Amino acid sequence: MPVVPDILRSWRDPRGVIAQKLADGPREDRALATLMGACALIFVAQWPVLARQAHMAKVTAEQAGTPLDQVPTIQALMGGALLAIVFMAPLVFYVLAAISHGIARLFGGKGSGFGARMALFWALLCIAPAMLFNGLVLGFVGPGPAATGVGALVALGFVYLWIRMLIEAES
Repeated sequence: MPVVPDILRSWRDPRGVIAQKLADGPREDRALATLMGACALIFVAQWPVLARQAHMAKVTAEQAGTPLDQVPTIQALMGGALLAIVFMAPLVFYVLAAISHGIARLFGGKGSGFGARMALFWALLCIAPAMLFNGLVLGFVGPGPAATGVGALVALGFVYLWIRMLIEAES
């Protein structure tokens, strides 16, 4: 089960890749590993942004004469991001997969809850490299048109992959 070639192939043939993943049968351990891998990469993608925020907060505090012990450190920002992305976001993604499965059932979907989960989790893992690039743009360039454009492309890519994979999982 090569991950990187499957991620690259998912951009060309998302329905084929998710069909192959679902053909292995319902393996919740693989779904959870896929989700945790995606969340770990998304967490790493936040590092440049968090470093920029910590630096800007320090510079602003020094200019304003605010004591530096009242400024958030990079460790505090990374701890919060770790809690949010690696520990809390998976719960949200499980709920989102259940909701998407319910909506698909309303429109005639015949898939399983596992299929809906795997479609969402695999789409997240496939978009994670683009999120790493988005994090670099936000960290080094900062907010602006470049970050907005890259963020929009990442969001569109995720929606494209997720919808295509969900259609296959529910058919």
